[in-house]
Amino acid sequence: MTILVFERNLLWSARLERTLRALGHTPVVLDRLPATLPAGEAAIVNLSIPGIDLEALIPLLKAQGTHVIGHAGHKEGDKLGGGVDLGCDQVLSNSALTFKLEEALALA
Repeated sequence: MTILVFERNLLWSARLERTLRALGHTPVVLDRLPATLPAGEAAIVNLSIPGIDLEALIPLLKAQGTHVIGHAGHKEGDKLGGGVDLGCDQVLSNSALTFKLEEALALA
């Protein structure tokens, strides 16, 4: 499955890319909203990512049929709640994303 990863933190993006490859997926890491949004069956979106308009991104992903998994720190309740409000299919804390990524992707 092709997984779009919207992440600017190099540690997170490298970790997610490695894990996704190990699980047999094809990650496409993006640090900004491109002019043409690539297709993907699922997307992992950092809800704390600076410089990306999540109010534009998440509806675009949903319109192309992409399953959206939003994530933020467990202390960022406003970001996690915002992900729900914006239409993410799943919203996870960073630690849940780390330990339950395979299970989250099984729902995509």
